[in-house]
Amino acid sequence: MKAFVENRFGLFLLVVVALGALYGVAYVTRPAPAPPKAEGPRKVAVESVTAVCPATKGERVSVYLPGTLSHEPMKDAKPYVVNGSGGLEAGYTTRVAKGTRRGLAGVRCAVPGATTWLVGPGPTEADVTLHLMNADRAPALADVQIYAAEGAVSADQGQGLEIPPGGHSAIDLKTLAPSANVMAVGVTVVTGRLAVAAEAALGGNGVDWLPAAEPPSTRVVVPGIPGGGGTRKLLVAAPGDADATVAIQAVTEDAAYAMKGRESIDVPAGSVAALDVTTGIGGEAAALVLTSRTPVVAGVVVTGTGDKPDVAFTAGTPPLDLGSAVAANGAGSRLVLTAPGAAGRVSVRIVPAGQSFVVDVPAGRTRNVPLKGKGEFGVVVTPVSGEVYGGRVTEERLKSGLLITDQPLAPARTWTLLPKLTDTSTVVVPR
Repeated sequence: MKAFVENRFGLFLLVVVALGALYGVAYVTRPAPAPPKAEGPRKVAVESVTAVCPATKGERVSVYLPGTLSHEPMKDAKPYVVNGSGGLEAGYTTRVAKGTRRGLAGVRCAVPGATTWLVGPGPTEADVTLHLMNADRAPALADVQIYAAEGAVSADQGQGLEIPPGGHSAIDLKTLAPSANVMAVGVTVVTGRLAVAAEAALGGNGVDWLPAAEPPSTRVVVPGIPGGGGTRKLLVAAPGDADATVAIQAVTEDAAYAMKGRESIDVPAGSVAALDVTTGIGGEAAALVLTSRTPVVAGVVVTGTGDKPDVAFTAGTPPLDLGSAVAANGAGSRLVLTAPGAAGRVSVRIVPAGQSFVVDVPAGRTRNVPLKGKGEFGVVVTPVSGEVYGGRVTEERLKSGLLITDQPLAPARTWTLLPKLTDTSTVVVPR
C-alpha cells in the first residue's frame, strides 16, 4: 500500500475515486429541484385611451390627464368621445333638485371593450336606458342578456344588435325585460368594440348611472357603500348554469363580520337574488366581501333619506393595485376605503390643486376620507401597500332629502395587465 501511495499515479487514482464517491453521495441526497415559478401577468403602461360619454346636452365633461384637469361642454345629444394618453379619465355629474329626474347622477365615461356587466333595479322599479356607443370606424355587433329574479328573460330580442360606425343605440330595457324588478345585464360584443352605460331613473325617487361591475368571479368585493340612513340592498347574479351559495362578510368602520341572519344568499342558476343588508351594516360605511364556488356578479342599491330620497349604485370592483382616478368631484365628495384583509395604505392627490396625503386603512376596516378640493376637481388614488378597495361618494343635503351619487374606484387607465404569452403552433395548425 505504501508503494502504491508513493506512486504518483496511484495517488491520483485514489483522489479520483474519493471525489467520485463524494459526488455520488451528494447527487443521491440532493434536494429535489424547485418547480419553475409560474409567471403572472405583466404590468404594461397604457399608451392611449379613448373614453366615450353618454350625452347629456349642455353638461360639461371633466377630463383628467396626469397632472391636469379640464372641462369640455357637450354641445349636442351625441355621445361625447375623448381621446388622450394613458391615464385619461372622463366623467360628469348632473344635479336636478326637483321633478321626475331629481337627484345627483355621476357617470364614468366608458372605454370601448368586448364585455360589460351592470347590476341594478329592473324596469318595473325604474326607467332603465342602456346606451351602446360605437366610437370606431367599423360596425359592431352585440348580444344583450338580461338576468332577473325569474331567470334569463331577454331571450332572442337582445341578440345581434348592430351599431354602425360612430353610431349609438339607446335601448329602453322594458322592451327586453318588462317584468324584471332587479336585474343583471351582460353585454357581449361579437364583432368590433362598444362603450356601454346605463341610467336608472326612479320617477322622482332618484336617478343615477349604473357603474360597470366586475365580471363573474368566485370572490367579489363591493366597496363604497356609504354610511348613514336609508336602505342598502345587495343584488347578486349567477349568470352561469350552476346555482350559487354565496357567503357574505361585511367590513365596516368598526369590524369585519358575517351579518346575523344574512351570512349567505342562495342564487339559482341564471338568476338574480336580492338581500336587504341595511340593518346588517348598521348605518356604517362598508364594503361587502362575497365568496362562492360559482362565479357571480354583484352590486348594491343605496337609497338616501328624506321625503324625496335619491338613489345611488355601487358594484363589485378589483382592488386598487393599478391605482384609480375620478375626474368629476365637488363639494360633499369623499372616499370610502376598505382593507378586507391586512392593513393597507394609499396615497391620495387632489387635481389640479396638487394636495397629496397618505391614508392608512386598518386591517378588516373601512374608512371615510373627506375630499377638500375647490370647485370641480379630480382625485387620484395610488396604492402604497396592502389590498385596498374603494368608492367615491358625493352627497348634498336638501330640505326635501339627501342627494347622493356613488362610484366604485375602478382600475386607472394608466397600466394594464397582459397575460403571459406562450409559443404554440395550435393557433395555425388545425387539431
